Amino acid sequence: MTSTPASITPPLKGIRVVELTHTILGPSCGMILGDLGAEVIKVEPVDGDRTRRLRGFGAGFFGYFNRNKKSLALDVDAPDGRAVLVKLLQSADILVENFAPGSMAKRGLGPDDLAKINPRLIYCSLKGFLKGPYEKRPALDEVVQMMGGLAYMTGPTGRPLRAGTSVVDIVGGMFGAFASVLALRTRDSTGKGGLVESALFESVVFLMGQHLAVTAMNGAPPPPMPERVSSWAIYEIFNTKDELQIFIGITSDGQWRRFCEHFGQADLAADPNLATNNQRIEARPWLVPKVAAIFKGYTKDQLEQLCLEADISFAPVARPQDLFDHPHLLANGSLAPTTLAGGVRTRLPLLPFQMLGWRPPLVLDPPQVGQHNEQVLAGIGYDAAAIAGLRSAGLLGPKE
Repeated sequence: MTSTPASITPPLKGIRVVELTHTILGPSCGMILGDLGAEVIKVEPVDGDRTRRLRGFGAGFFGYFNRNKKSLALDVDAPDGRAVLVKLLQSADILVENFAPGSMAKRGLGPDDLAKINPRLIYCSLKGFLKGPYEKRPALDEVVQMMGGLAYMTGPTGRPLRAGTSVVDIVGGMFGAFASVLALRTRDSTGKGGLVESALFESVVFLMGQHLAVTAMNGAPPPPMPERVSSWAIYEIFNTKDELQIFIGITSDGQWRRFCEHFGQADLAADPNLATNNQRIEARPWLVPKVAAIFKGYTKDQLEQLCLEADISFAPVARPQDLFDHPHLLANGSLAPTTLAGGVRTRLPLLPFQMLGWRPPLVLDPPQVGQHNEQVLAGIGYDAAAIAGLRSAGLLGPKE
């Protein structure tokens, strides 16, 4: 675990977040708020958030996006369980939810309902779409990647391809957290909370903004990324002598001169038709194969060393599992030791920023179902007998 400098108080310390979420969109929002110091209470069904039981690609969702949270396993559909939730929300600063449009209002837990019991509550609602004709449609990360053009831009023509991570869910959750913190700031001056919304479709449209801008500038839409005309002449994945792959980008005239010097290419350095990046782009049909042949004569390690010496941008083509032992991440503490379900020990990424020398730390491992039932309920005024009564009525998990 990372440490907090003595001069820094986690910025959201003292803020209570109640999280009614599942999968990634909502949990990522709650995780960010928890990492920033908020007390995040995850309210899940008595048999646990269904995300805990996902397999395949989704098997890591719960363990990654639910650190720094407490678990209250509660049947909120039963009247007595709903009363517990309402009491908890009376003490909360932020509610985060990402259930289907209208489902919270049907339970009497919509923004207008909760504003009556806690006018200071920030109600963070995470959905597929913001207000408009599509607002009641269900959506998923992959749905909006297709709808928003991200899948089209990622794969080659005719083969749309979702991005290799749940990028839109995470971005939507991040903007939800950002907006919630801004709403807290506004509450400081107004004394009132209110509704905050973030949505998947609008998030992917935001990511597509650069492509909309280039369409406007060029008068034509850009091709998918695998077919793009690069802004730089040498900006490719190259094969190495030892049958590995490395990306190398030569993005300035200074880098080109250093490439020629360190790789012994005096003839290329002397060619006046290659002096500028735009000239080199014109020469790509013959220049890229020539540079590829040069790089093919070196091993990956040799290329990395030469690129370092020449101050040229490069990256070996890595797989996710390679990050566990990445020397840079291990040296700066970016991977936090984490215990997952079943006692699995691993290292997972922290938030990717520092603030005044402080890195948001791992404080709590992802919770077991109902791990904090007694602690949370006692904190809102339930004594041991009342908690036992809730448990005997089957309103608390984990389900036996």
